[in-house]
Formats: sequence, structure tokens, C-alpha cells
Amino acid sequence: MSILASRCGQRIFGGHTRPYATTTLSDALFANARAAGFLAAAVTVASIPTFQGIPEVIVTGRANAGKSTLLNAIVGRRDLMLSSSKPGRTKSLNFFRVGPDPGKLILVDAPGYGSRGRPEWGQLFTHYLQTRKELRRVYILFNAKHGLNEADRLMLGDLDAQCQLTGGSRWTLQAIVTKADTISPRDLSILLPKLRKEIFDVAPTCLPPIVTASLKHPLFGVSEVRSSVAEACGLQKLGALGRV
Repeated sequence: MSILASRCGQRIFGGHTRPYATTTLSDALFANARAAGFLAAAVTVASIPTFQGIPEVIVTGRANAGKSTLLNAIVGRRDLMLSSSKPGRTKSLNFFRVGPDPGKLILVDAPGYGSRGRPEWGQLFTHYLQTRKELRRVYILFNAKHGLNEADRLMLGDLDAQCQLTGGSRWTLQAIVTKADTISPRDLSILLPKLRKEIFDVAPTCLPPIVTASLKHPLFGVSEVRSSVAEACGLQKLGALGRV
């Protein structure tokens, strides 16, 4: 096991999400919600855009994981990332700016995988992971109500293998548990330790999962995700934020 895997393993069972969001330094990075904006969509390798070396994070997950809803909550908008009752709406790599032009960081929304996914989207996603120098962290989302299925395990294991190849020197990996408010607190307290262990067993390089609820109020876990994104992009310090 690599040094990175050992370090992540020591952390994965620690920490609990606060039920009410608190304002953090990283929240300031996302404070100007109207400054966030859509930049580009890529449906082929050739159409992947280039920017000005701005750090990026990418979010993937099964088709029903709630990526668009979570990303909207992170940037403080309701309609920037289109969400739909029909799973699998996203069919491209979608790039969104956070902060005034040219942006402080870029969020990338990836197509969903699984039974409603398509192989060609996977090829585009893999190419991005293997070649994008600006990529700092990959987030993989799991629906709290559904847990991990075989497609999740395959994706998680593949991301872990890619991360281990570089010891996390190119990008790191972190899980996010979504839709926690669809489960009773009692059931959630039973499910989460099992889910954390399953994630670590499949992907020892994966950073501890952040538990979120981003549809019903009160939202929770959003500030923790923002902090994680800021840390991954090297923007957690006040001096790095500048004018937001």
C-alpha cells in the first residue's frame, strides 16, 4: 500500500458533517454566485477547451447521484447546471467558472456512468483525467439511498488505480455522499460507517467521504465540499482568494 493510501485510510473514518452550514473562508470563494458562469462543453477529445492554467476539479457519479443539484448548491445558484428528473441528462464535459472572469477555479461536470451511460463518454472522461494538467481533484458521488452498486465499484476502483500510479501527485480522489436527507437519521447512522468502509476497501487512496443534502432545507455538507474544493485548488488561504 502506498504512503498516500495509508494516510487516506487513517482519515476515512473520522469527521461528521454538521447539520447546519457555517460560514467559512472557502465560502467567500463562492460568495459571488452571479459571477459563476458556463464556459464550454466538450463532446469529443478534440473539443476539450483550454483556459489560462486555472485549477480544475471534476465531478462524476452514477446517473442518479444528483450531480447538478449539488453543483448548483456549491456555486449558490439554482439554474446554472441543468438538472432533470430524467437521469443521464449530461452528455458532455461541462466547464463552469467560479468567480469573476477569468475565474478562480473551474468546476467540470462529467456525464453520468452506469446502465444509462455510454462507452464513448467514458473515453472522453478517461482522456481528460490522463492529460489535464490543471486537474486537482476528482469527486465521485454516491446516492446515500442506493449505496454502491457494481458500476460504482468499477469506477471507484479505476479512479483509485489511476491515483495510485502517481501517488496522488497529479490529482487526488474524494467521495461525496449525496441525498442524505432521503434517509432517516437512524438509518443514516447505520449506513454511513458501512459505506465509508466499502469505499475504503475499494479505493484506499480515496479521501474521507463528505455527507451532503443539497435539495431540501436546511442544506448540509455544502460548506465542507467548498472547503475541499478550495483546498484542492490551493485557494484555502485568504491571500489566494483575492477579489471574489
